[in-house]
Amino acid sequence: MKDLRVEKLAKMLLIHSVELKENESILIELMSYESIELGKELLKQAYALKAKPYLKIWDCQAQRITLENATQENMKELLDIDLYMMKKMDAYIKIYSENNSFEFAHISSDNMDLYKSCYVKPLHYDYRVNNTKWCLLMYPNHSIAQLAKMCLEDYEEFFFNSCIVDYAKMGKSMDILMDLLRRTDKVRVTAKDTDITFSIKGIGCKKCYGKRNIPDGEVYSAPVKDSINGVITYNTPTIYNGVAFENIKFVFKDGKIIDATCNNTKKLNEILDVDEGARYIGEFALAVNPYITRPMLNSLFDEKIAGSIHLTPGASYKEVPNGNDSSIHWDLVLIQTPEYGGGEIWFDDKLIRLDGRFILQELECLNPENLK
Repeated sequence: MKDLRVEKLAKMLLIHSVELKENESILIELMSYESIELGKELLKQAYALKAKPYLKIWDCQAQRITLENATQENMKELLDIDLYMMKKMDAYIKIYSENNSFEFAHISSDNMDLYKSCYVKPLHYDYRVNNTKWCLLMYPNHSIAQLAKMCLEDYEEFFFNSCIVDYAKMGKSMDILMDLLRRTDKVRVTAKDTDITFSIKGIGCKKCYGKRNIPDGEVYSAPVKDSINGVITYNTPTIYNGVAFENIKFVFKDGKIIDATCNNTKKLNEILDVDEGARYIGEFALAVNPYITRPMLNSLFDEKIAGSIHLTPGASYKEVPNGNDSSIHWDLVLIQTPEYGGGEIWFDDKLIRLDGRFILQELECLNPENLK
């Protein structure tokens, strides 16, 4: 029996997220065969729109072999091939559905850095992000449900609820926060083992309401590159390059991470030493998705947790630039709801959010009960 939720999700991705038009080309990348149902539905609906869809299916075990044998020469050749295709695309949808989140755990830092800098950065960060209408999402499977500590049926219900929301309503509600961010200079964030200040003056901001990531629900800016001082301790676990990290703590001086510790401090600092920009922040965001309330060990979900922020080491987005460039962009999340220790956000010495809830009357429309 056809799952009507898949049909509804595919329609939303094509019509709302990437706004696919007649005669436009779209590349649909599946990161495993487990998301083939959604891939086929996207193909069907894209053809119905009289667009030109192309489907590409990756296999993570095969990709691991490629990474194990990565050289600068073969990464450049792979980039040349895929960049040639990407430049012919008007739109792009990538569907993650790996059956093992730790598939790349043993790949050497040198090989992973080579892959990120010689392939991922020029293809995705430098070209695709800035030249196509794109959207990323993580499709349910047993492995992802297990990381979230849920059975597959419950996870699927959570997935579709958090992905298929009223993004038009969410986007309209974000406009007031956008206006406030544009007028703000100094930001202060406090929480358990966290007290950090920075400026966002003149940087600008962007609202995310189903146009780039699914699920969605964040408004982001970026700190003035050298303005961050203080300490932040992230209370959300994360997986990066197949390695699990917990209790990441950064100490900043004039924008730079001068001390970084966690459960795997050595590996953390290897990532931060990949290039000069990795020790600076490229994004500051406030998240509001009302259906995501706890960590899923999946950054596409965790960075949207209602009542959280993320402060991201690595590259800034060209839509909201602060001048930081890097081969990494690592969304690390601090949840400020009471269940996770609470916290405060101040704009120009005015309290904006307390324990994960907006307290200004004009921003109450972004609290969870008003976005469902």
